[in-house]
Amino acid sequence: MEDVIIIGAGPSGLAVAIEAKKNGLKYVVIEKGGVVNSLQNFPAEMTFFSTPELLEIGNIPFTSAQMRPTRAEGLEYYTRIVDHFHLNCRFFEAVTAVIHSSNSFSVKTSKASYEGRNVVLATGYYDHPNILHIPGETLPKVSHYYNEPYRYFQQSVLIIGAKNSAAIAALELYRHGANVTLVHRGERLSDKIKYWILPDLENRIKEKSIAALFNTQVTSITENSVWLKNAEGEFEIENDFVFALTGYHPDYDFLRTCGIELNEEDNSPNRNSETLETNVKGLYVAGSIVAGKNNNSIFIENGRLHGKTIIDAIVKCL
Repeated sequence: MEDVIIIGAGPSGLAVAIEAKKNGLKYVVIEKGGVVNSLQNFPAEMTFFSTPELLEIGNIPFTSAQMRPTRAEGLEYYTRIVDHFHLNCRFFEAVTAVIHSSNSFSVKTSKASYEGRNVVLATGYYDHPNILHIPGETLPKVSHYYNEPYRYFQQSVLIIGAKNSAAIAALELYRHGANVTLVHRGERLSDKIKYWILPDLENRIKEKSIAALFNTQVTSITENSVWLKNAEGEFEIENDFVFALTGYHPDYDFLRTCGIELNEEDNSPNRNSETLETNVKGLYVAGSIVAGKNNNSIFIENGRLHGKTIIDAIVKCL
C-alpha cells in the first residue's frame, strides 16, 4: 500500500514525489510517456519564458548558459532530478482507471495495479488540443502541435491562433522560407504574447512578410486549400499545411471518471484552495490542471509549489 500515488511525471508531479520522499512516505510516480513527457513534445528550439531559478524543484539549482533556458536544458535538468533523488517512477505506463473506496484508491494501468491511501493527479493539459470541429481537421496536413520549421520551406502554411505558440511558429516558419498566413477570429493579436516577441510579429505583419487575417474563421480544410469566412464573405486560399494552435485543455473526462466535480464556469476541479484536495477525499490535483481551461495562469514556476502544499496536507492526515 502506497501512501501516495502520483500520476504524471512533469515538473509538478516530480515536485510532489520529492516532497513525499523527504517526508519518508511510500510513493510511486506513474507516467504514460517519458520523464516530463509534455516538454519532450514542445518545439525543438523552444526557449522557456521563465528564468532558470523559477523552474527549479527540490532546491536543486538549474544552471543555464542563457537568461532563459532552452527546452534541451530543461529536459536535461528534470532527467537529472529523477536520478539525483532516485525517484520511484514508472514510465510508459498509462493509467486506465482510478477507483476510490472508503479509505483507499486502486489505480489500474496498462501494466499493473497499485493500491494507495492518496492519489495526486498532475497530468497537465498539453495532450488534449482544443478541437475546431470543422471539415478537414483530421487531414494529415493539419497539426495541433508545432515542432520545427525546416520541413515547410517554400510551403504555404496557415496558422490558426494569435497567442504565444502561434506567434513563435509564424516567425520561425517565415524566417525559414515558408509562406505564412496567420488567421485569428479576434480583431488583433493577443496581449498575452511575450513583450519581446510581439513587436517582431507586428512588424512582420506591417511589412506584409507575414499575412494576417483578423476577424476571420476557418470553415473547412481541403487537400490543397483552406476556406475562410469574415465580414466580406467566404473565400478560399491555397494551402499546403495548417497549424491549429488554438490551445489545450486538461482531460476533463478522466477527471470526472475519478469522481472529481468540475466548476461550471472554467472546468477547474472543485478543491480546497489551501490543500488542493478535491471533493474526493484523498484525491489531490497539482500543476496546470488546477486551473481548468484557464491553464495559462499556472506554469512550472507556480505549479512546482503544489508539491509541498499537498504533501504537508497528506502528512497531517496520516
